[in-house]
Amino acid sequence: MPKTLVTGAAGFIGFHLTRRLLTEGHQVVGLDNLNDYYDPKLKFDRLAQIGPSQNFTFVKGDLADRSVINQIFDEHHPTRVVNLAAQAGVRYSIENPHAYIESNLVGFMNILEGCRHHRVEHLVYASSSSVYGATGQAPFSEHRPADHPVSLYAATKRANELIAHSYAHLYGLPSTGLRFFTVYGPWGRPDMALFLFTDAIVKDRPINVFNHGKMQRDFTYIDDIVEGIVRVLARPPRADSNWDREIADAATSYAPHRVYNIGNSQPVELLDFISALEKALGQSAKKELLPFQQGDVLATHADVSDLERDVDFRPQTSIEDGIGEFVKWYRNYYGV
Repeated sequence: MPKTLVTGAAGFIGFHLTRRLLTEGHQVVGLDNLNDYYDPKLKFDRLAQIGPSQNFTFVKGDLADRSVINQIFDEHHPTRVVNLAAQAGVRYSIENPHAYIESNLVGFMNILEGCRHHRVEHLVYASSSSVYGATGQAPFSEHRPADHPVSLYAATKRANELIAHSYAHLYGLPSTGLRFFTVYGPWGRPDMALFLFTDAIVKDRPINVFNHGKMQRDFTYIDDIVEGIVRVLARPPRADSNWDREIADAATSYAPHRVYNIGNSQPVELLDFISALEKALGQSAKKELLPFQQGDVLATHADVSDLERDVDFRPQTSIEDGIGEFVKWYRNYYGV
């Protein structure tokens, strides 16, 4: 089995991906700095769920620390890399921009250099639906430009795509960027809407509903996301010999680089999302309607036809089922 480096292995998506790879017999090296952007206890508890395994090696370290990254590649020689470590959060990027430069740009460069010098067979990295920014056309398509980000977080993710393409061009490094659309589910991040809403409703506190609830999100369940990553990881991109420089399709390339949307492709109104959560909890929410937040976008909607065509990706989880699974996990984890 190939050896895979998963950065952000104690994070939400990284934890679920690591467990999936291990159940399939893969060797995994997990990297995480276990920072306090949110409660580190959740990260430690995720790692405890992975448990001791002869196929899993955990390294505590920072993506932006070049010596740590070099040591991982020198000692473990991963054949594939999934880079999920990043400073996340659109709103937090307004408060603490330097954290995004360090992790999302400096850290990503360290990963690219490691992949380049160690002849990694495939780099899969996390991009984001936020790269579409001011784009008004829905559903969002990878084949259209995404050059008007409205947050620093989005700009760093778009920069990742461009830098990865340059490495595919210069060094033939096969790389695939996945534009995640609002991932949710058990063991999710406490700064995400579902976690925040659930925690507030259970504790009888009001929830903050931005733009008075007039927003749409393409909520995507974690199991569907992991399935997509696993399928993409097994399929390194090849240079597209039919790529037309005059058209310059943004989703494909003459170099071994691809960008895919990975979402549910069924946007949900925020107020409908809250209603589904109220039903799952058996409690009503106290809504504090707030204005539109700087850096946010009104709606996200993924066109996943390319991913469906290339790896047969088809999301399976309804919003009701996904929220129900999260609520069950939340009640069990916190003893509610």
